[in-house]
Amino acid sequence: MTEEEKTTEMWTMDDLVALTDEVQEGKIEFRGKDLKFQFCELVEKEEPKFKPLRESATEEEKMAYSTALGGKRILAMISKANEKNPSGAAISEENWSLLPTTLRYQISNQIMGIEQESRENFPF
Repeated sequence: MTEEEKTTEMWTMDDLVALTDEVQEGKIEFRGKDLKFQFCELVEKEEPKFKPLRESATEEEKMAYSTALGGKRILAMISKANEKNPSGAAISEENWSLLPTTLRYQISNQIMGIEQESRENFPF
């Protein structure tokens, strides 16, 4: 057994399923101040529904489609957590679109785990 295998924890199916019911919290530093937020993993039936993009779509249309889908997904994750824990709601559906775009991207990246992957791949 390698050293990595010894230190790597394994998910159980019960733990993974529980994530869809558990309100998770995150915190972002934005312009010198912290913002706390909450989110909850989605199950397939909770995923936002979009009509398929036509095959002849331009790269610009594909990018806009992906951006819209990603934004709706993050908002659904935040909204689900807000329903489960209303007292912890900091971001609402009403104020999400009013937040600075850079902040929304940071929150989205943290929720999707992209921030962690970036730090692992670019540790400087």
